[in-house]
Amino acid sequence: MDFLKFLVLLFLLSSCAKLDYLYEQSIGQISLQSKARDNNDVLKNVRIPSDQKEKIKKIEQLKKYFYKYWQKKETLIYSQTTMLQSKAVSYLVIASPFNEIKAEETCFPLMGCFPYLGFFNLASAKDFAKKKEREDFVTWIRPVYAYSTLGYFTDTILSSFFHYNDYELAELIFHELFHTIFFINGQVELNENLANYFAQEMLEEYFKSTNQLDYLQIQQKEEIENKALRKLVVNLAMELQELYLKILPKNKDESLAILTEFMDKRFKPDVLKKCQELNISPKTCFPLERQWNNASLAAFLTYEKKSDDLEGLQKKLRLDLRGYFAFIDKKYYEFKEQSEIKDFLLYLFR
Repeated sequence: MDFLKFLVLLFLLSSCAKLDYLYEQSIGQISLQSKARDNNDVLKNVRIPSDQKEKIKKIEQLKKYFYKYWQKKETLIYSQTTMLQSKAVSYLVIASPFNEIKAEETCFPLMGCFPYLGFFNLASAKDFAKKKEREDFVTWIRPVYAYSTLGYFTDTILSSFFHYNDYELAELIFHELFHTIFFINGQVELNENLANYFAQEMLEEYFKSTNQLDYLQIQQKEEIENKALRKLVVNLAMELQELYLKILPKNKDESLAILTEFMDKRFKPDVLKKCQELNISPKTCFPLERQWNNASLAAFLTYEKKSDDLEGLQKKLRLDLRGYFAFIDKKYYEFKEQSEIKDFLLYLFR
């Protein structure tokens, strides 16, 4: 089924509100695609800065490495480049109940459920956030610099990619390309955690293969520090969640009071202490820089919550990265053939 037929079917199965949303986002995606140019043409364009051309070449190299590594046939993804008018390509809106840390899901026929909605237009994102706030939700808007259309369109290189250093760029490309070889409908949190995990694990092998060991060691040290901070934020978020369940705030004001006290007396002191242990300046300690609320914490958990479980399972199985992927792929095939367990995560870790 081509994308336009799929879109028509999706429209027929959706409510009016969702239809309006899908229409706006489809127009935005089509507009984005229409601005794309073949990489070869972009590389020949004298108006494109040389540093940006080097990024395009690097992405092409990363793409070849990725598909060769997994022994998969290359797709047309990232064969074109889209130059954006802004730093971000789109904006995610995450909404959470005021009394718990849980991203509200929006479900679409055939596509499954998502713990956020994405908007190409910032004004539309803000309007949706205001609507959810009026419904007593807490919201957070996050700029997006890269995303995957999961095969509904042929994804292009976006000029927003050019702001990443080589290490971040490799992780980004490996993450997005992982979605092209493995994706489970309706399980966004697991998909993102899997893509995060496999992308991060591939980095060491990639930089070793390109004889960039010194650069790798510097980046790995920073990654180890960031991982420790991310784990601390996850633990603190779960602690706050337990606090909400214990106190059961009745309105947004009560919930905000709980959040504020927790941030001042627990979150910030613990994060500051950890940063001091890691010799990280408070000015560059990322959890201290962010504005946290239930929605931003819920979004953070979507990408980070299962990473330790995935690492633990690989160590338990004593498999290398390719063997681990083959194991998960096989388990997913078995999962689809059985009917007792409905959640693949439960099936994988049982």
